[in-house]
Amino acid sequence: MSLIDAEMKSQLSAAFQSLEHTLDLVYEPTSHPDQGELLELLHGLAESSPRIVVRQNVQSNQQSPYPRFSLHRAEGPTGITFHGIPGGHEFTSLVVAILNADGKGKLPDSLMRERIRNLKGPIRIQTYISLTCENCPDVVQALNLMSLLHPDFKHDMIDGGYVPETIEKLGIQGVPSLVENQELWHSGRISLLDLMTKLEDRFGKGQSQTTAAPANRDLGFFDVAVIGGGPAGASAAIYSVRKGLKTALIAEKFGGQVQETKGIENLISIPYTEGPQLVAQLNQHVSSYPVQILDNRRVQSIDAEGRVIHLESGEFLKANSVIISTGAKWRELGIPGEREYIGRGVAFCPHCDGPYYKGKKVAVIGGGNSGVEAAIDLAGIVGEVVLLEFSSTLKADQILVNRLKSLPNTSIVTSAQTVKILGDGKKVRGLEYKDLKEGALKEIQFDGVFVQIGLVPNSQFAKGLIETTQYGEIVVDGKGRTSIPWIYAAGDVTTTPFKQIIIAMGEGAKAALASFEDRMYVKATS
Repeated sequence: MSLIDAEMKSQLSAAFQSLEHTLDLVYEPTSHPDQGELLELLHGLAESSPRIVVRQNVQSNQQSPYPRFSLHRAEGPTGITFHGIPGGHEFTSLVVAILNADGKGKLPDSLMRERIRNLKGPIRIQTYISLTCENCPDVVQALNLMSLLHPDFKHDMIDGGYVPETIEKLGIQGVPSLVENQELWHSGRISLLDLMTKLEDRFGKGQSQTTAAPANRDLGFFDVAVIGGGPAGASAAIYSVRKGLKTALIAEKFGGQVQETKGIENLISIPYTEGPQLVAQLNQHVSSYPVQILDNRRVQSIDAEGRVIHLESGEFLKANSVIISTGAKWRELGIPGEREYIGRGVAFCPHCDGPYYKGKKVAVIGGGNSGVEAAIDLAGIVGEVVLLEFSSTLKADQILVNRLKSLPNTSIVTSAQTVKILGDGKKVRGLEYKDLKEGALKEIQFDGVFVQIGLVPNSQFAKGLIETTQYGEIVVDGKGRTSIPWIYAAGDVTTTPFKQIIIAMGEGAKAALASFEDRMYVKATS
C-alpha cells in the first residue's frame, strides 16, 4: 500500500495549492533498506505540488547510515533536517515545515517572531522522537519554525529507532528529548512559550532592533477577555462574541490538555475523535468569529479593580468582564527522584514513551481512569506492568478495571504510597513505597515509572485575588461567578465537579451568558 494514498494526495494538493516558491527535499545517499520507503514518501509529496522538488545531495562525500533529508529554499538550506522517515505523527511536521518555509500556515505573532530572531546563535539542536509520540510534533514543529526565522539556527529531528546506541549513550528514556552539544537538556512535552524561555536561558537573548519593547504595551480594551484556550475557553469566547461583544482569548497554548488526549469516545454526538483533531476544529470555530486570539501568552496577574490583565510578556489589556478557563495540568508526585529522572525513567505519557520500555518492567502510579488506561496500553508494549494505588481500591470505571485484571502481564498493588523514585544517577532503577496496611517501607525494581495521578488547576495567577479551594480550584457559583464581581471562571480550573470536555464546554457557555446577563442588568438599572 502506498504511503500517500489518493485521498491523502488530494488533501495535500489542496494544502500546497497556495505555495509560491520552489522548495527542495534533498535526501542523502544511503544503502539502508528503508531508503526506498523514504523516497516513496518524498516523491508522493512532490506529486502533490509542482513547487516541491525531490533531489539527491550530489555534494555529499559519504553515505548516510540511515535515511535522511533536508528542506531547502532557493537561497539554500533552511536548517531543517529529518533523520529517518517522518511517518506517523511526524508526517504532519513535514507538511507544516513545507508550508512554513513558504510563509504559509499558522505562524506566531510579531512579538514571538522577534523573540526567536533575538536568540543568540549559533544554535544547533537535535530532537529525538518516536513516531508513536503525540507530543513530539509540537516540539519538532516549533523548533523547525525557529530554524526558518532565525539566521543561525539548525534543527534535526531524529527518529530514535535508527540510533539505539546514541539513545543509550545519552540516557534517553522518553520523548521528545532535546539535545545540544551532546547534552540532554530537556525531555517531555513543553509549550512554545516555555520552550522559548528555556532557549533564552540557555543561549541568551539580544535586544530587539525592529519591534518596540513589549513592556507596558497596551493591547487595548475588550468587553470580555477569556483566559484559556481549551474547550471551556473556546466556548466562552464564541458565546461572548455572538452577543456582539468585543472579545479577546488569551492562551498559552490553544487546546490545552485536549491536545494531548488520544481517543475521545464520550463527546456526545461524536462517537470517536482524537485530541488534536478536536483542537483543530475548536480553533477553526473560534477563528470564524472576530475573536482577538492572543496565543503564546501567559497571564502574570489581574488587577481586579480596573480589570487589567498583565501578561508575562509585559503586555496588558483591559476588559469589562474576565472569564478564567485555564484548565489543569498533570499532577506530579512531588517526591524525591521524580523531577531528577524525568525523561530518564519517569514519564507522564504512555503513548509517547511506552515504546522505550518494550519488554521491560514498569510501574504506573494512580488507580483512576487515566492510570488504569495507561496500564492497559502499556501492557501491550512492555514485559510487565505493576499499578500502584494509594487507596484500598481502584477508582477507575469498573469496565476498565476488569479489562486490566484480565491481562496476563499486569498486577495491582493497593494501599501503596509512593515515597521515592530510585535511580543510579543515569536512569530509574525502581521505587520505594509505604505499605499503608503494614506501615512498612518496600522497594520494587522497575525500568520506568509512569505518573498518572490526575490534574492540578492552572490558577496560580489568581491565588490571593479570588477564592480558591485548598487544591487551587476557583470557587464558582451555579453561573460561573467567582468571589470578585465581573470575574468568572469555567472548566477544569473550577470547583465544578467532573472534569470532562463536554462539561467544560457547557460551563464556558454558562459563564459567558452569565457575564452578558450581568452586563444587561447593569444597563437596565442604570
